[in-house]
Amino acid sequence: MLNYLTTASRLFLRNTVPISSRGNYNIICRFYRRMDRAVVRCVPWESKLTISFVLDGSNKHMLRDQTEELGKALARIANSIIKGQGKAKKYKKNKGAPTDAQEPAAAVRLYYNGDFVAEDALNSDAWQDGAVLHVGDRKYTVERNPPTFTTAELPASLLAGFPVCPKLKVEFGDLKDCRFKWFKESKSGAGDEEHRGENGWTEAGSERVFIPSNMDIGSKLKLTCTPGDGKRCGMDNELVTTGTVEAGPGSCTFDNRHMYTNKVTDDMTVRVVSYNILADVYAQTDLSKTVLYPYCTPYALELDYRQSLIKKELSGYNADVICLQEVDKSVFADSLSPALDAFGFDGVFRIKEKQHEGLATYYRRSKFKLLSQHDIMLSEALTSDPIHEELSDRVNSNPALKEKVMQRSTTLQVSVLHCLSDPSKKICVANTHLYWHPKGGNVRLVQMAVALKQLQQVITQSYPDASLLFCGDFNSTPSSGVFQLVSQGVLHSTHPDWSSNGQDELCPMEVSNPFQLSSACGEPAYTNYVGGFHGCLDYIFMDPRVLQVDQMIPLPSHQEVTTCQALPSVSHPSDHIALVCDLKWK
Repeated sequence: MLNYLTTASRLFLRNTVPISSRGNYNIICRFYRRMDRAVVRCVPWESKLTISFVLDGSNKHMLRDQTEELGKALARIANSIIKGQGKAKKYKKNKGAPTDAQEPAAAVRLYYNGDFVAEDALNSDAWQDGAVLHVGDRKYTVERNPPTFTTAELPASLLAGFPVCPKLKVEFGDLKDCRFKWFKESKSGAGDEEHRGENGWTEAGSERVFIPSNMDIGSKLKLTCTPGDGKRCGMDNELVTTGTVEAGPGSCTFDNRHMYTNKVTDDMTVRVVSYNILADVYAQTDLSKTVLYPYCTPYALELDYRQSLIKKELSGYNADVICLQEVDKSVFADSLSPALDAFGFDGVFRIKEKQHEGLATYYRRSKFKLLSQHDIMLSEALTSDPIHEELSDRVNSNPALKEKVMQRSTTLQVSVLHCLSDPSKKICVANTHLYWHPKGGNVRLVQMAVALKQLQQVITQSYPDASLLFCGDFNSTPSSGVFQLVSQGVLHSTHPDWSSNGQDELCPMEVSNPFQLSSACGEPAYTNYVGGFHGCLDYIFMDPRVLQVDQMIPLPSHQEVTTCQALPSVSHPSDHIALVCDLKWK
């Protein structure tokens, strides 16, 4: 036989059929599914490779050294088959069934382009895409590094009328090239036979995201997803929900708002959302359930339920930039990012030091590209960056205030984006969540002064043509020093917020804002509405010289907000209300 393995490069020669259309790609995917496969995962940054295939209903999975000779790997496959046959005979003997005579060991060989692969070839060279593994009379087409789902999960909460977004991660492929097929349990009943699908499942959709209807209440859902890369497809993954579709809450506070945002904006417009979504680490405390939100039905505080509402709310805004506060680390990775990725968003996350929640900024990838990130913890920047030396000296002069400021893990998330349609248009997106305490006005002023100075440095030194967009939960009403500093450009030492926590922390000073900013959504009556408080705490600040407000999406009516007394509720997932506005480039 011809030993063609004189060089590793010759192994890579393979004739491929070009994929000229989506239809051809689907045909090839169906063809692949009918073949016996031996899947090989071999990457240069790992010393091992894996070989996986199915024989007589048993999954074979082997981990071998890439530098091992092929013959040893083939011998290991043969030995595993012999062991499997031995176990089967022992089982028959224990059951009293007659056993077959000694069976000869199955011949295990590897071929490429019809030629026998030499057994002294290294595994990394031998197991090539398109090779054929012979195990006795069975033949397996080798697929090297085919598209594969490394994560494939369905959410626990299923509500009629709300999007079901699978959590998916694909290796050697792209989610845009994957195929999806949704099924719902077929309901039995008189006259339903003609509508029942195969094995009790009825096909219901073929998109990445599925929205169950009221007709699906009480049914489980199944998703068959096939990973792909545009040329090849991997093995199907079949996922079945653990629970059934439940009834949704009916009308939600954001339904009417979606009437204003049912289309994606044009290239000259940027739709911005700022939203404190209420971290689960705070919603699930005894304090929250008994003191802060005793009026809220317990199940409406559960994370899975609230996430279903949040995903529908955010997707319905069709935003371009989304700034979120109080985002649990696990929520960002396991819930929001998989869902928003399906709706066209990429996102970045900044966790608070020694906390389980933080800030998330998402942007529509068809309109923006992320250029750089400049996240900081405000207390660290105050003491470590020379640009804050004067402010730091003033704070150091009051030990009580210094201690209060330095104890805070408040962060500033800074993401610089440019428009894909016009790269000269850049936005410096800042996102923050300032200190919460009602008597912490002095601390918030220090935090805001640090944030503004830091943003000035980023823009001046790196992106002088960028426009600032500053979003967040500032925990500051329109009468506060923080709002005055941002909107008027200067705050005098006589402002009462400097003495917000008494004389012990009094440290009056004059601070200035290097930017010209205005509140895109004005000064609503409230953006936070709980049992014991309501007020405007959240803002989207913009540069009116570069951007102008095209429309502000109306907030929910007072009747909608107070239907269940206050927020959160069964129809609203947070104690805050999202700010949404359309900004147009001048």
